[in-house]
Amino acid sequence: MSGFLAGLCVAVLPLLAAGFWLGRRTARHESLGGLGTPVEHATFQTLHTASLAAPPLRAGLTGETARRSARRLRTLLGTDALCLTDQKQVLAWDGIGDHHRAEIMERLAGPLETGRGEAFRLTCYAPDCPLRWAVVAPLTVDDRVHGALVACAPRESAVLVRAAGEVARWVSVQLELADLDQSRTRLIEAEIKALRAQISPHFIFNSLAVIASFVRTDPERARELLLEFADFTRYSFRRHGDFTTLADELHAIDHYLALVRARFGERLSVTLQIAPEVLPVALPFLCLQPLVENAVKHGLEGKADKSHISITAQDAGAEALVVIEDDGAGMDPDLLRRILAGEVSPSGGIGLSNVDDRLRQVYGDDYGLVIETAVGAGMKITARLPKYQPGVHSASRRSEP
Repeated sequence: MSGFLAGLCVAVLPLLAAGFWLGRRTARHESLGGLGTPVEHATFQTLHTASLAAPPLRAGLTGETARRSARRLRTLLGTDALCLTDQKQVLAWDGIGDHHRAEIMERLAGPLETGRGEAFRLTCYAPDCPLRWAVVAPLTVDDRVHGALVACAPRESAVLVRAAGEVARWVSVQLELADLDQSRTRLIEAEIKALRAQISPHFIFNSLAVIASFVRTDPERARELLLEFADFTRYSFRRHGDFTTLADELHAIDHYLALVRARFGERLSVTLQIAPEVLPVALPFLCLQPLVENAVKHGLEGKADKSHISITAQDAGAEALVVIEDDGAGMDPDLLRRILAGEVSPSGGIGLSNVDDRLRQVYGDDYGLVIETAVGAGMKITARLPKYQPGVHSASRRSEP
């Protein structure tokens, strides 16, 4: 929470400085009565305007996001014209005097290269254009200049220079957050691809071999298993959506287990106990299936007799509690710690560490996997899933591959 508050201060304090500029412009013109002093009103107005400008910028700096935020940013500065640029062109112009676009882009070469702001006089022969002064404030993320915020006014103003720099800093923070969001999305996509890559070719070949074995002896059974295989692969390789519902994930697991049971017959028994009220809970896509696959592998590994796997999903107040347990070979706890730490990655280990990392990224470190195991004692994996988490939303429909 302290990190969040620090980030909030970084984002808000520059706006209060810009609000001082806005307050100077509004203090002489408004009688606010019981709403507070003119400067207080200007400060609240500044924060409100900033909150409206932020969402487009959180998608990055493009023509569309620049167009949607430029007017709000001009309102923050109280200036006659404002434009946002990237390294090559003006993305959006709000206010009067857009015939200055070419002149401004010519003057941006230095600031875009050095990352330092500057102010300069505008050359204008249009009789109805009052703009005579431009302030350039580069937009930087991780020491890389993405573009510039340019504020234009009729006259030179030291206050505008400082305010434009502060607003540009705030815009840069929004662009940095956009970069972080995109990096997080790419990371999640890469992790999902890693999980998909782990869907064992042996499982696919064995499933097809089992289906083929029923083609002549039991065609109807072969048809049912083929549909199970198609549904499981369709879900596992769907293209869209970082999140799914517990109901959809368990449905895919059911398809997977149907194929496994067809292969191993009575050697494998599975018990499911699912509370209906937790089925709509959203969770990261392909989060539970690798845990079940791990239970199947270690449950049957090195055993000639029967193996049992239990899967439970319980309502635990503000959370859903999912437990996957097998009575198989188990694992040395020290080896498990090394797997989760990324030091070693034996077969099945990447899935465990991948799921653990993704849960911690989405929900926080308090929501990593809890694993109880010992050699010869089976394995019990517990995952806690918050029922309601900001930013975690499952798709309302299944995405087709």
